[in-house]
Amino acid sequence: MAVRRPTPVQVYLLAETLGLTLDDAEVAAYGRLLDGTLAAYDLVAGMVDAPPPVRYPRTPGSRPEGAENPHNAWYVKTEIRGARRGRLAGRRVAVKDNVCLAGVPMMVGAATLEGFVPDVDATVVTRMLDAGATIAGKAHCEAFCLSGSSHTGAYGPVHNPHRRGYSAGGSSSGSAVLVATGEVAMAIGGDQGGSIRIPASLSGVVGMKPTYGLVPYTGVMPIELTLDHVGPMTANVAENALLLEVIAGADGLDPRQYAPRKRRYAAGIEDGIEGLSIGVVGEAFAMENAEDDVSEAVRATAARLAELGARTAEVSLRLHPLAKPIWTPIAIEGLAALMMKGNGYGTNHRGLYVTGLMDAHAAWRERADDLPPTLKLCLIAAEHMAGAYRGRLYAKAQNLRRRVRAEYDAALAEHDLLLMPTTPSKATPMPPADAAVETVVAHAFAFNANCIPTNLTGHPALSFPCAMRDGLPVGAMLVGRDHDEATLYRAARAFERAFDWRAL
Repeated sequence: MAVRRPTPVQVYLLAETLGLTLDDAEVAAYGRLLDGTLAAYDLVAGMVDAPPPVRYPRTPGSRPEGAENPHNAWYVKTEIRGARRGRLAGRRVAVKDNVCLAGVPMMVGAATLEGFVPDVDATVVTRMLDAGATIAGKAHCEAFCLSGSSHTGAYGPVHNPHRRGYSAGGSSSGSAVLVATGEVAMAIGGDQGGSIRIPASLSGVVGMKPTYGLVPYTGVMPIELTLDHVGPMTANVAENALLLEVIAGADGLDPRQYAPRKRRYAAGIEDGIEGLSIGVVGEAFAMENAEDDVSEAVRATAARLAELGARTAEVSLRLHPLAKPIWTPIAIEGLAALMMKGNGYGTNHRGLYVTGLMDAHAAWRERADDLPPTLKLCLIAAEHMAGAYRGRLYAKAQNLRRRVRAEYDAALAEHDLLLMPTTPSKATPMPPADAAVETVVAHAFAFNANCIPTNLTGHPALSFPCAMRDGLPVGAMLVGRDHDEATLYRAARAFERAFDWRAL
């Protein structure tokens, strides 16, 4: 299969874009050289791709409407039955719509990807099906997963399960709502800046951002290789630990994984927290949009954990408030290079490339006006910074993130866990459909300040519901040492077993 060769005029123009000046003889010479170089591409183009096999039968499903989708949390409903036996037998699971599910539509909440159908299952999907789960469908998510609220998806807002018209959190909005309403027992979410934990907090479920690289991201549409996480969302702590045990571990296909240490997370979950040391992060209660009742509820959670035997103490993380500014160049310039200009996968890594998704997503260039405001802002900012600073501030931010990591490591050397509000505030009303661009963007990034630090550091972080205020959930977040998810679960389970958060 022959790939297209450039014409002499195209060779000249390609050289010009690279700052090269070629005369006619050089244009002709490079044209001849290209013909030989591109012969290797001819061979690759004619070969059969090598995606992982798809083992479980399924149908494309359908998009539910009206009473079948009251919170707009579903993108597609289907039913894919896994193995007859296994640790997840009898459990219905939803997957966020940035997760590849072969044969089932996937649009990552964005109009520009509507109509795409992947031909592979993500590793987490295969592992759940092998463990006996039934995949019930794809959960609606924010457009290209670039919002911590639930108002930017192409099919409209996802409503908070406790108050219609309020944010369910994002970007894993549908995943949280489907768990909170009991439509599924478990869901998969993704997290680059809080997108598992924010909706868990605002919707009242348990959400785990595992240690960086613990759960393979293979077959999930990436945003930025050094920030990408995928993890479980459930109604209670034990189910969360169970799902993490099923999906964790190396798959040999994800470049984010550096010998991840998988453990039995549910073992010892009922052992209590006598003697556990928990640091309460003071700076996390002083964010710009912090609500007094949220801060009070999380400090009361610290007191209740102390009643159960833990030792609590105030700690200071000076760089915690600076994590969001450090994260911003990484997220903006990284997503522009990888997710957008790199058509979702980019280059320079040995992971699994979903080539069909790359082809489908590349069409965004012809429909750029249909991109969400959050993404337009990021692209404009990235283009400006690339021209003005040539990536230097992205690189500097990557260097600075190690200081944030070191500060967290130091605190975690003194304490087993750190505690803070997951989100500084409860759910707020979503912007109206005709809201100004500034309002849409501001609301999208209003909830993530306390979550972002652990996307930089890679430490595991668990959000669990700890109280109700004004009829809306409050989430508390525990942060632990690398690969110590078991201690996070043990502490959250001790609280869950002793207290009914809905009555607090």
